[in-house]
Amino acid sequence: MRKLQIGVMGSAADLKYAESIAKLAEETGRIIAESGHVTVYGAEKDYDSLSTAAARGAKKAKGLTVGVTYGKGKDIYGKNFTDIIISTGLDRGGGREFVLVNSCDALIAISGGSGTLTEIAIAYQSNIPIIVLKGTGGWSDKLAGTYLDGRERIKAVSAETPEEAVKTAIKLASEKNR
Repeated sequence: MRKLQIGVMGSAADLKYAESIAKLAEETGRIIAESGHVTVYGAEKDYDSLSTAAARGAKKAKGLTVGVTYGKGKDIYGKNFTDIIISTGLDRGGGREFVLVNSCDALIAISGGSGTLTEIAIAYQSNIPIIVLKGTGGWSDKLAGTYLDGRERIKAVSAETPEEAVKTAIKLASEKNR
């Protein structure tokens, strides 16, 4: 069986998230790596993010990380935590998110602003399991346990801890990939 590609999406540093939330993101990446799966994240070019924190955690646990970035070139923030860089040639907020989300078997959202909301909506449209880490703020808290629309395709499944989020992502992705 191939390794699952679990995306970790979340706020960029300009949303000024708390250090405690960054630690949860790092722990999420660590747990993905310890589970033997791949951490996929939105690689930023100019600043830190909760996604990058997840990549840091995965690398500390000797896991495989894939950063999907916007624009051209492979110069990203946190390149020391990234094994594979995919340069989409697309703008931030203008297509990179489609490549990022469609490279994932499941998506874990931590807090999140408009970019994370876009990624969650793409996952919803593509029936990619969405897990949100409750208590982290942003869109994760707003969407926990809900459907995005009246089609009721898939719920944004709420998780209380990084362990629960990763376990749920693995379970739902494995069921979908049967």
